Parts: sequence; structure tokens; C-alpha cells
Amino acid sequence: MAGSLALTAITTQAADNGDDYEAPRTEWGTPDLRGVWNFSSNTPLERPRDYGDRQFYTTEEVIARDERAAAAAAATDGNSSQGGVGGYNQFWVEGNPQDVNLRTSILTYPEDGRMPARVEGAPVAFGGLGPDYNGERPVRVVVGGIAKDGPEDRGLSERCLLGFNSVPPFMPSMYNNNVQLFQTEDHFVILNEMIHEARIVPMDGRDHVSENITQWTGDSRGYWEGDTLVVETRNFNSKSQTFRGTGISSNKTLTEKFTRAADGVVEYEFTVEDPKAFEDKITGVVPMFRADGEMFEYACHEGNYGMINILRGQRVEDGTWDHENNRAMRLGQ
Repeated sequence: MAGSLALTAITTQAADNGDDYEAPRTEWGTPDLRGVWNFSSNTPLERPRDYGDRQFYTTEEVIARDERAAAAAAATDGNSSQGGVGGYNQFWVEGNPQDVNLRTSILTYPEDGRMPARVEGAPVAFGGLGPDYNGERPVRVVVGGIAKDGPEDRGLSERCLLGFNSVPPFMPSMYNNNVQLFQTEDHFVILNEMIHEARIVPMDGRDHVSENITQWTGDSRGYWEGDTLVVETRNFNSKSQTFRGTGISSNKTLTEKFTRAADGVVEYEFTVEDPKAFEDKITGVVPMFRADGEMFEYACHEGNYGMINILRGQRVEDGTWDHENNRAMRLGQ
């Protein structure tokens, strides 16, 4: 095991160490990023404070960490929803990478691996699988909601608009941490499994669309910086958050970098900038490991079957459901 960890330490730190790895090339000569990649991770977003500016664990520390996690899981029989039914138990959670990642945090900037301070007055909202939170429309969180009066009260993933791990930038989450990358000579396509959202990135030097045209996943343009593919995205609409529960996406600029770090590894780096939400930029790195097999369509049902039951359940609970006619009561009934 230690030998495998040591090997992975080399591959996942390739970009930092100036590794001599030569990426395979496409038929038109650029690095080949094509394929299905998995970005599952047990690396925390923020670095534990005890590690300061240290970006990587030692092999021995990772072994000890994983042994502690295995012992804790065995003690709870893999059940992560003690005290209630909850949303999922540990069986369903995709919590480990396909290979070992020695990073102490996903965040690499700020240098302490911690989130920068929020700008005073920036909107903040956190959803979740528990009770609804106090808020107002538009609901920008991806999970949870503010009420059940209508679908607009629910989070974006419950409405099948954006996946909870695929909102640009995409981030490791509970499951379905898969992305398929396509390349042509003048276009790059990023297809996330969640909500099967495909971002089509022109690479022919064209300008961004007018700032008056906004989209859920923004307007992207790509170019090569050496062997790294850089994707710059702006023109997000105002209906999602900037990052981690904070901000309004229309103020966000996102820069993503894709670098082939080893035969089975693409290093994904993202930088989020929003001066109305955070006092500094945010940069993170997620190694993506090649996944065997193809990626199947993610069919989101929360927005159709699930949404009907969510809203109907609230009508039953507040006594406004007409059981005889199987519909909500009209006002005044």
C-alpha cells in the first residue's frame, strides 16, 4: 500500500514539482484530455488549521487517517444518519477518490487553505437535507429550500436545474462525481453526469457574448496555456450562488484549468473571483482519475415526480389537500 501511495504522491503533485510527464496528443497535436474522469474525494475543502500552509500529507499520515476513518465507519455500521432517517446512509455516499490524493485541502489559495472572509452584506444561505431555512425567492441553494408553496421555493437540484456537484466549478460531493471531456480542434465540451449539463467551450478566439446575455452555467471561452487548457467563464445569471453558500453568481468570474498530470490523472484547478462576495479570490485543485467504462444519462426525477410529492405532502400536512378529488383545495374552500 505504501508503494502505491508514494506513486500517487508523484502523480498528483506533478504540476507543483515540474514533473517531466509528457501528455498524449490528439491528432491535431494538443494534449489529449478526452475520456470519462471521476473527481470523488475525501479531501476537505478547507485545510485543518494545524497544517498551516502545508499542502500535502505524508504517506504515513494518509494511512493513519484512512485507518481511523475505517474504524469509525465500522463502529457505526456505515450509518451516517444517526438520530433520524436522514437523506442517505453511508452505503450510497461516494466519499473516496479512485486513487489516493495527498492534498491537505482542496483549496490552495488563500495559502492557508481556508475560505477568505465574506464581504459585509453579501447574501448567504445554506440549504441541506434537514428543515427548510428562512429565506426568500429566488432560492439559489442547490439542496433544500425555503417553503413548499410552489416549485420556486425549492433548491436548484430539486428542480433539476443544476446538480449539487456540477454548478461551475464542479466539486466532489455525495455521488455521481463523473465528468466526460470531449475535444475537437476548435471546441472543448465539459459534460457533468449530474443533470447531464454540457458546457460547450469555443476555442477559436471569438469574443464572449454580450454581458446582457446570461446563462445558468455562464458563457465560456477556452485557450491553451502551454499544455494546460484554460476555460474562462462569465455571464452567469443571478439565480445561483457564487461559491459555498455565498454571493450571487452574476458577479462571478470563473477560471478553470485542465492539465494531464499522468496517464490516468487530469488535474482540475478552478479560481472563483467575486469582489461582491469574498475579499479575495478562491483557488482549488481536484485530481480527476480515469474511470473505466462509459457515463450514462443522469435522469433527474426530483423536478417531476418528486416535486409533485413534495408539494402534495405539504398540502396534506397543512390540511389543504382534497383527498376525495386528489387535488389541492381552492382558496375559500
